[in-house]
Amino acid sequence: MGAYFSEIFLGLKSLVIGLIITFKEFFKPVVTVPYPFKTIKMSERYRGHIELIEDEEGNPKCISCGACQRACPSGSISLASKSVEYEAMVKGEMKTKKKKVLTKYNLNFTTCSLCGQCVENCNFGAITFSKDYNLASSRKEDFHFDLLKRLQERNS
Repeated sequence: MGAYFSEIFLGLKSLVIGLIITFKEFFKPVVTVPYPFKTIKMSERYRGHIELIEDEEGNPKCISCGACQRACPSGSISLASKSVEYEAMVKGEMKTKKKKVLTKYNLNFTTCSLCGQCVENCNFGAITFSKDYNLASSRKEDFHFDLLKRLQERNS
């Protein structure tokens, strides 16, 4: 019979201790943000997925050298380009030259490890990390980004 009452006493004691801790914490300042009604500002060092940077005319700075694709350890980047002829003034006369134009830049964010090798190996400053942090979906197809299309939509 004594064990019965000692268990009741220990149960009531632990309940009171828990209520005291809860009561103390109830009046402390709130440290969380009431998401999704309010969001926090991301720090400058935050690394989201990569995105293309545009030049003065609104075109991507990328010259399709493929350094980012070769540097990616997880093979998350695929790009394609086409060769375009254009005329340029060289030493006072017009000459026909060729250059690569980016036609496709895809990122598979499901395999990206956010290591930053692509951004570091880009010698032309054509890609950077985005500040997108609220990426949520139940479909993996939503994490296959066409970065060229996203850049064009951003400019529109």
